[in-house]
Amino acid sequence: MSLEIALMYLVVGLIAGLLAGLLGVGGGLVIVPMLIFCFGRQPEISNELIMHLALGTSLASIIFTSVSSFMSHHRRGAVDWAIVKRIVPGILIGTFLGTFVASRLSTGFLKGFFCVFLYSVATQMLLNKKPKASRELPGNAAMFGVGSTIGVASSLVGIGGGSLSVPFMLWCNVAAHRAIGTSAAIGFPIAIAGALGYVVNNLHATGLPPYSIGYVYLPALLFIVCFSVMTAPLGAKLAHALPVDKLKRIFAIFLYAVATKMVWSLIG
Repeated sequence: MSLEIALMYLVVGLIAGLLAGLLGVGGGLVIVPMLIFCFGRQPEISNELIMHLALGTSLASIIFTSVSSFMSHHRRGAVDWAIVKRIVPGILIGTFLGTFVASRLSTGFLKGFFCVFLYSVATQMLLNKKPKASRELPGNAAMFGVGSTIGVASSLVGIGGGSLSVPFMLWCNVAAHRAIGTSAAIGFPIAIAGALGYVVNNLHATGLPPYSIGYVYLPALLFIVCFSVMTAPLGAKLAHALPVDKLKRIFAIFLYAVATKMVWSLIG
């Protein structure tokens, strides 16, 4: 691995940690595209495995990012553990099953799915629709269904689920800072089940680069983890001091740009 790639992994970690704490999104929306860029410049990594390795490595890194992030939010009383307890069973099952499906899909399909997902998340952030004042969290059965859906989608795009769980909680009139903090906690079981799934389902996959365990590339994971845990507490602190809605709109524009670049590369 060259010094240039190592520095890029370092930057990925710093940005991922900051976004995890600031927006409760786990950082996967940034980690996956940047890993695709890095892996594409490493000749030992096959093009057919780039997307799968990016998804698996992203989820593995979020295990550590989410802990640092949700602990920072917890110290500020911004994690609703009752919501976490109700949604986690569906999250675990959906995420693990999703990795089984993703492992059998082509890189091209996964990249296309990820691009569509980025566009939808960015549009959702820009519109920032407000819920009806009477809307509340649903019952346990519906929460299981929501958790399963978030888990499957998260495993297919390598994220901690914040871009789905935060809007869901806001839609149910959970306060913004509480939704972000709770989402950071939800990202932990998503990352655990997702990373485990990408490892267990692909231990004997062919063509894996050296220092890989299943679809988790350890050199990238090490760099991302070491530096993301440094900036996640800073992001959590900023989330309680900055206008998050305005920051989300800026981030949405960034996501549009990332998705468009990925679409262009797919067409090319």
